Amino acid sequence: MKSNKALVKVMPPNQGGDSIASHMRSILGKIGEDPSREGLVRTPERAEKALRYLTSGYQTDLEQIVNGALFTHKCDEMIIVRDIEFYSMCEHHLLPFFGTVHVAYLPNRKVIGLSKIPRIVDMFARRLQLQERLTHQIADTLTEVLDPHGVGVICEARHFCMMMRGVEKQHSGTLTSAMLGSFRDQKETRDEFLSLVSQRNRQFS
Repeated sequence: MKSNKALVKVMPPNQGGDSIASHMRSILGKIGEDPSREGLVRTPERAEKALRYLTSGYQTDLEQIVNGALFTHKCDEMIIVRDIEFYSMCEHHLLPFFGTVHVAYLPNRKVIGLSKIPRIVDMFARRLQLQERLTHQIADTLTEVLDPHGVGVICEARHFCMMMRGVEKQHSGTLTSAMLGSFRDQKETRDEFLSLVSQRNRQFS
């Protein structure tokens, strides 16, 4: 498997007085709260645990996700995994954004286990992110792993930094896409992907 350029080196967790919890306790005081009151006594530790989970993608290993689930298969039809739910945190305000990702690829002698695609989405979503970067990291990683004829990724999301602060628009959404290989070069392939993704009310028989 090729090296994943989107992964970053992660420093080990801080311990003791320099822990996330200790800093969170200080932050609670800075905003005018009493960190020693009953409802907040354990909040710093809970917040650290939650933050470590929400950013666990930094410590996720791509090879362990794939775990050999690459199979030789003669297939020239588009494979789509649609409506993959994700939750992430924007790197500008540390507020959540969430939505769905639609992933498609055209195989080139190899296919990947279907459950691996949502796991790859989670690996990148559970980091401090930009939606634009998240979309391209998913596409680039599948290209590295599969060497397919093409990859298409569409990401639809709502951002709490727009809903809770700033312009405070509750129903605005953001749409980003990454089209690589045949999805970029061939209009027919791109249109097929967009058409299949848009069929929201289609029921499985």
